[in-house]
Amino acid sequence: MKFGITQTFSCSYLPDEHEQLLVFAEKDQNFAWRYGQLIQAGFRRSGAQIYRPHCPSCSACQSIRILVDEFTPSRSQKRVLSRNAHLTSSLSFAPRESYYTLYERYISKRHADGSMYPPNRQQFESFVLCEWKSPLFVEAYDGDELVAVAVTDSIDNGNEHQAYSALYTFYAPDRLQHSPGTWMILQQLLHAKANNKQYLYLGYQIDDCAKMNYKRRFMPNERFYNNDWHRFDKK
Repeated sequence: MKFGITQTFSCSYLPDEHEQLLVFAEKDQNFAWRYGQLIQAGFRRSGAQIYRPHCPSCSACQSIRILVDEFTPSRSQKRVLSRNAHLTSSLSFAPRESYYTLYERYISKRHADGSMYPPNRQQFESFVLCEWKSPLFVEAYDGDELVAVAVTDSIDNGNEHQAYSALYTFYAPDRLQHSPGTWMILQQLLHAKANNKQYLYLGYQIDDCAKMNYKRRFMPNERFYNNDWHRFDKK
């Protein structure tokens, strides 16, 4: 397989570091199948690009995945489930018009200081949609109101590897006090279990980045570093 390396640029998560990416650069491949292989080696998807951090002086990013059948919610996660017991979640296999309106509200209120602001429809579609991989969408509703969406890839490499990969979650900004991000991961785990998935990939865990540390609270998990997966259990 062919790969390319990007130029270095300022890291979005660790302000004193610089970021560089290793990018899958093949043409005319079965990209969905290759993605299912590469995600097991720490890669991730953004739009149509398959990449992995390849930073010159930092190895803080560790791909993290949750073992679906072995997962049990912690006390705090059980409280999140209780607080949101009035919500329902379901799977959709095609995007809805209502998604963009919710996404626009989310970015404008929660990430106005980030690179995704100001939001626009082209940016949204290029980020979550992909011509070689149609994601599924975990929707959360309060009655008839759409309050959150988790864009999720379904990985299917036969019996070899079955997984969900959490790509991006956005939600109604006024729901922040109900921990919607955590609740949506719990919903992805429930749907993963119902659909016989082995893992839920959560992207990259960065121990020195406070806003990324929520991922390691889902146990047991495995993290990819030194070219292998390492298991972490509850203490």
